[in-house]
Amino acid sequence: MAFTPLHDRVLVRRVESDEKTKGGLIIPDSAKEKPAEGLVVAVGAGAKDDDGDRIAMDVKEGDKILFGKWSGTEVTIDGEELLIMKESDIMGILS
Repeated sequence: MAFTPLHDRVLVRRVESDEKTKGGLIIPDSAKEKPAEGLVVAVGAGAKDDDGDRIAMDVKEGDKILFGKWSGTEVTIDGEELLIMKESDIMGILS
């Protein structure tokens, strides 16, 4: 991939949710909400503090994350829909 986020930004691929409920009902695409889980594809070098030193990122490539419903900006890179968001929009890392 020919894209590297800058500063404290993260490139995320959404992780698709199940198409069935626990009861076995199939959820049509029109009724599905966009998932709030994703896989980190690329991370920036980190923001700079007042002294110009880099602040280390808490997430890394390959982390499975949880983010807010309205987080990020949708972009298409190499024909794939991805999200670019600030690290502060990420709520946590799923293990």
